[in-house]
Amino acid sequence: MSGIEGKTILVVDDEENLRHMLQVMLRKQGYKVDMASEGAEALRLVSKNAYDFILCDIRMPVLDGIGFLKGINPAQTGSTIIMMSAYGTLDTTIECMKMGAYDYISKPFRSDEIALVLRKAEERERLKSENRLLREELKKEYSFTGIISKNQRMVEIFTMVQKVCDFKTTVLITGESGTGKELVAKAIHHNSSRKNKPFIAINCAAIPENLLESELFGHAKGAFTDALTDRAGLFEQANAGTIFLDEIGEMSLSLQAKLLRVLQDEEIRAVGGTSTKKIDVRVISATSKNLENAIATGLFREDLFFRLNVFSIALPPLRERQDDIPLLVNHFINKHTTRMSMAEVQCAPEAMKVLMEYDWPGNVRELENCIERALVICEGKTIHPACLPEIVTRYKRRIDKGLEFSSLSIKKAEEAVERELIIKALKQTTGNKTHAAKLLEISLRALLYKIKEYGME
Repeated sequence: MSGIEGKTILVVDDEENLRHMLQVMLRKQGYKVDMASEGAEALRLVSKNAYDFILCDIRMPVLDGIGFLKGINPAQTGSTIIMMSAYGTLDTTIECMKMGAYDYISKPFRSDEIALVLRKAEERERLKSENRLLREELKKEYSFTGIISKNQRMVEIFTMVQKVCDFKTTVLITGESGTGKELVAKAIHHNSSRKNKPFIAINCAAIPENLLESELFGHAKGAFTDALTDRAGLFEQANAGTIFLDEIGEMSLSLQAKLLRVLQDEEIRAVGGTSTKKIDVRVISATSKNLENAIATGLFREDLFFRLNVFSIALPPLRERQDDIPLLVNHFINKHTTRMSMAEVQCAPEAMKVLMEYDWPGNVRELENCIERALVICEGKTIHPACLPEIVTRYKRRIDKGLEFSSLSIKKAEEAVERELIIKALKQTTGNKTHAAKLLEISLRALLYKIKEYGME
């Protein structure tokens, strides 16, 4: 067998005769060969050169093979490392593999054994490269400005984003927490003519009411105790760009009135200021609440809702786009293995099955956290069900064809049926409780009571 022309190998061994033998054999097979007599010398060579493969002895003076492995990161160097030793034990082998070595070969060995191991390693690298290219193609096919999906509803949302992005029209994005509302807002901005201007995001629920007005509109010097200088607010900072108001449903009624005036007049007045400033800002807002219900209960202004909801985008929860879970799992594995400088990791089919069966109440954000956790605790290069949180592995999805009951109690069965019908009605109406109540043929008041009773808020 001959090696691939131009592939480079570093041979690290304190035995001069073995180094020479490997050099002659590998050069005959078409490899470019460098040599080092111990680990410290090898680290210096690795810092200057890129190697496709490294053959490294474990027992060496100065710095041994384990020390060499500790000194480099195989995922960052891109090298496939094969360890060699005449004194190998199972524990040593496992330790080397955990540290990123691809394979282990015992001394003494024949030249055809080395050739076989290298051939397997080359085939592995070829498959990794093909998989990487395939993932990149899939990412291009199913990615839209950082949002990964092949779900039909999401593809329709991508089309809506492309239609609205270049207009100054206000957009209201609705959806459960963790569905990616800010990602959609960023997609609108980055696909618009404003993409080179600021994108400013603020979570209205995260800032106390008495500070939010100053954050949004700025303040004049002396407006309050700590206002030592004039300060521009986020609307002014976002001028010519986009401001994203997340969790707009948490904004107080008094501040809603001021926001409405800004949207109508396109000008702002700082807290404590005496004059107004004209602004050119595209406003995108988002909420996980049903604003129509908030209007009905007097917690949200109807006129502001109409001003914000000129163009609406409703994001589906992850449980309604299960076909995206494998795509998202692979995306998050790639994202976090790269960030954590880890070797390539796969998700075992049985683990993927568990992930597909879970309901994901925290949506895409919960899935990403789950994958990051699995990568931290899993050993080896595969995510197994044991790597997943217990809440995920113990979950059993209800099947639409029938409900599962934990007892023979008619009362409990009635509650389970009611709860399931409410969930389906809310899904069908995208969370609109008024419409859901009509589907269920009960009053809105009765529906709100049952939602509270069953802890579904």
